[in-house]
Formats: sequence, structure tokens, C-alpha cells
Amino acid sequence: MTNIGAGGAAPSLIKASLSRTGKWAGSVAFISGAVGDVLNPLAPFAAYITLVASIAAAIIAIAIVLRLVLAAKALPALLFATSAAAVAGGVFAVQKETNSQNGVIAGLVPAIAQLQQSMGIVSEKVAKIEQTVTQTQKTVEEVKKSTDTVAQKTDQIASAQQQQTQQGAQTQKTVEAVKQTTDTLAAGQQQQQVQAEKLQATTEQIAASIDTIAKGFAQLSAQGGAIAEPKRPDEFYHNARVYELSGDMLNARRSYLAFAGFDVDAIDPYTRFATLLRVQDGKAGAREVFGQLADKGKALSIKLVHILQFEDAQRLDKLDAFVTANPDYAPAYFLKAQEFSEDRLGSQTLADKRSEAQALTKFVSYEKDGGLLKYFVDQTQLADWLDRSRSRLAALGDVLDPARFAPSLTPMRSNQGWSMTISLPEPATAISWRLGTAGPFTDTGFLAMKDQTTGKPMANPSFELPDSTAATTIAIKYLDIRGRETGPFDIGFDPDAALQQGDKQILDQFWTSWIAFDSGGNHGLVYFTQMLSYRCAIKEVRYSLNGAALDKSLEIPPCDKKDPYAIPYDAKGYFKVADSVKSMSVQVTYTDGTKSPVREYKRQ
Repeated sequence: MTNIGAGGAAPSLIKASLSRTGKWAGSVAFISGAVGDVLNPLAPFAAYITLVASIAAAIIAIAIVLRLVLAAKALPALLFATSAAAVAGGVFAVQKETNSQNGVIAGLVPAIAQLQQSMGIVSEKVAKIEQTVTQTQKTVEEVKKSTDTVAQKTDQIASAQQQQTQQGAQTQKTVEAVKQTTDTLAAGQQQQQVQAEKLQATTEQIAASIDTIAKGFAQLSAQGGAIAEPKRPDEFYHNARVYELSGDMLNARRSYLAFAGFDVDAIDPYTRFATLLRVQDGKAGAREVFGQLADKGKALSIKLVHILQFEDAQRLDKLDAFVTANPDYAPAYFLKAQEFSEDRLGSQTLADKRSEAQALTKFVSYEKDGGLLKYFVDQTQLADWLDRSRSRLAALGDVLDPARFAPSLTPMRSNQGWSMTISLPEPATAISWRLGTAGPFTDTGFLAMKDQTTGKPMANPSFELPDSTAATTIAIKYLDIRGRETGPFDIGFDPDAALQQGDKQILDQFWTSWIAFDSGGNHGLVYFTQMLSYRCAIKEVRYSLNGAALDKSLEIPPCDKKDPYAIPYDAKGYFKVADSVKSMSVQVTYTDGTKSPVREYKRQ
């Protein structure tokens, strides 16, 4: 094979090829470019020829370089392909530059343009292209509209399907949630029933257990002496009591703690243990020990005794909360009553007495059917609590009757107005009153003396009202010795009835002054001046002389409500009697319809 790259052989070979094929290759290439230019209205043939010829030239050149063909044979073809690519490429470049759609030659030579028209190349093609373009555009628009419509319908269908799917899923979730809730409620009810049954069984078991412990403790107490190796709760409680009585507080404390380890829900062992702890460690120490026991155990009695180790107001608040949370835990009511007792407070207010009575009444009510036995290991402790409860309830009497312990008003009329005296059921540190059912209260103030009960200035128990006061309601309230407000209490006030009642009270109280024989040295005269002064309570006065026939009546002037105690100037408050009259019998009929006893007055 000839080496195209060796020395000077290549130029001579190229010259030889040009001399042989150059003329016809150039001519054919020129003709191909011209034909492609003329046919340009149909298609860009110049570009096609350029592309094909360039590719062919590149392939031939590669084959020559790689020695796949003989250079002498392949050079003519390479020259032809190169010439065709050059000519066609030049024509295509000129077309693009001049933007000539009918070709460069048609633009330069009118005859070629006429030839194209005569051959129908340009017009038919252009018309066909325009028609095709128009139809294509319409088709594209119709297709686009159809596509948009289909897409819109598809979106609507998809949206509806999605909405239905979501609704179906939501409905399914709701159904499942309802089913789950129903199942949960059913399971909860069943669980509550099971827990209630377990609680009832546990309660009965605890009651039986405490009963057994109580019986064992009673037997051990009868035997006396400490048990060397205690194992049961009753044995530890027995030993604690024995050690405590003998003064061995350390072993008593250990035995009480051992008993607490059994978590027995009985009140008396823990109250005794708390007393021991307060003596040894103070209230703070007892509170700490029972706080630890309450955290470990479940027995309500331990938690209750722990509450009792707090101070005053905090203790009462916690005790109230315990009772609210455990309304049927009977021992709590006895212990709550002690918070209001005279032993605890020193002096009780009416509210304290009522609170004590309410708590003790509630505690004693559980005695029915042995309802208190389950809370006590030592039955003597229960008996002590019951005796103390009954004794205190008897002493408190009917303190729970609200009508028996309400303030009262005593109106006293004078010619200047009304003096209202307040009677309270207990000592007060302040008193206030109000006319009507609304408006501010007015303090009565204080007297110039101290109340021996409180050591404070004594509250004034009276106030004044004008004589023009009409029938109304008077509200009374006061502060007890602990500063707690009591009331208000509404008391009706009728001036007419109060005047009559006040006069009647005076007449009944001082009846010996109704009649006076020969008063002031006026022999032969009988005076009845007092009855004239308090005549507003009198409807009629019947009398008789030297006997009880009551066959005569005294003339009493009518009541003057504006000036009730003034005797009219024309009223005659006496009458004459003979010396033979030795006595006089009198009976008064009051305005309320009642009658006084027949009173006899003897002449001296």
C-alpha cells in the first residue's frame, strides 16, 4: 500500500488525481449545487447535498489515513465529495444570507424563476404549504380545544373521584372512631364493674381482716405481757401498747412502725402512735414520720393521721379536702369535730358549736349496723369516741336549730322615736344593721366599756329610728369572737304591732301599778293613770268593786300613735268611791285579743 504521508509522494499523487478527475468532479459538483438551488422551494436540497458530501469526504479521508483503501483509488472520490460539499455548502450559505426561498439562481435569472413557475414547483408548493399550514393550524387548535376539554373533564372527574375517595375515607374513619369509642366505653364499663366487684371484695376482706386483728388484740390484751417474737399486726400493736405503758418508748416506736408496715386501715393504732411521736419528736417529727408512711402505704387512716400533724388552719383545710375526697370515711368526722371543740379552741362561737355538732352527728350515724367496727382494732377506743360524741351532742343541745339561735330585736317606743335593742345568741365584736333588703349596713359602734369575753370594746347592742319609720325589714349581722361574719338575718318590723306589744309587756310586768286607792292623800279617789299611759295596748278594761263581777268598764281614750305616752288634757284618770269600797277587781283585754288575769287591789 502506498504511504500517503511519506516524503514527497503525496503531492505528486494529489496532482495526478486532480489532473484526471478534477474537471469532471468540479463540473458535477457545480451542477449538483445549481440543481439543489433551483429545487430549493421544494426542500433545502443544497443543505442535504452539503451534509451528505461532507460525511462522505470525512469517511473517505479516514479510510485513506487508516490505510483501509489505496490512496490512488480513493483520492478521486475524496476530491468529488469535497467539491460537492464545497459548492453545495456555498449555495446554502448564500441562500441563508439572502433569505431566498426560491433559490439564489431564480433571484438572479428571471428565466429560472419562470421555469419554476411553469413547472409548478413554487406556486403549488407554496399553496400546498399554506393550505397544509392552515389545516394543520386548525387541526392543532381543535385538538388543543379537545385536549383542554378532555383535560378539564378529566380534572373534574379526578377531583370528584378524589373528593368521593376522601369522603369515603373520612366516613370510614368516623365509623371506625365510633366503633372504637363504643368498644372503649364498653371495655371501660366492664372494667369499672370488675373494679367495683374487686373493691367490694377488698372492702369485705379488709373488714374481715381488721375484725380478726381486733379479736386477736383483745385476747392478747387479756393475757398481758409482751410477745417475744411477734409476727401478726395484732401482736405488734399489743407489744406497742405494752411497751408504751411500761415507758419503753423505743420498743413501742419500733412496734408501731412494724404494725404500720402491714398497711392496716385502722385509725386507733395510728392516733396513739402519733401521740407518742409528738411527745418524743414534736409535731414536726410526727409529721415527717407519718408523711413517709403515707407515701409508702395505701391505708386512708395513715393519710388521715398525717393530716392531723399540720398546724391549725392548714390542718383544717387538709381535713376538709380529705372529707370531700372520702365522704364515707367515718373516723374523719370525729376528728374534724375536735377541730371545733371547746377543748381545742378554749371558747366556742355559735358557728364552732354548729360545726362540731354536725361532724359528731355524722360520725354517730355510722354506728348503725356496726359500721364503725371496721375502723378500730381496739374496741375500747371506739367506745370512748362514741361516749364523748354523745356527751358533747347532749351539751350542744339544739344548736343546729337555726330558729333558736337567731338575733332578735326589741323595739321600745318613746315620744322621741324608736330605740331598737339587739339580742344576739353569742358575744360579738361588731354589730351592724340595715333598713330594707338592699343598701349598705350601718355599724352600731361601741360602748365605753370592754367585753369581758373578748377583752375588746363592747359592741353597742342598740340603735335609734325616727317615730315616722314605716313597716319594713331590718337586717342584722355581726362578727363573732373569731372575726367571722354571721348573717345577715332579716327581721320584720311593724311599728303598730311593736308599740302594742311593748305597752302590753310593761302593763303585764308592772300590773301592781294599774290601780291606786287614795293616792297622794286624795281620800276617796281611785287612780288608773298607768293604764292611760300605756293605753295603745288596751282594747277594754273591765272592773268591779268589792267583788269579781267585772260589771263596769273604765273609759280609756284612743291611742295617739304620734305621741303615744302623753295623756290627753281632757282625760280623767280617776274616779270617786265610797268609804264602803274595800277592794277592786280589774281585767284588761289587749288589742291582740288576749286577756290579763283578774287582778284584785285592796284598799288600805
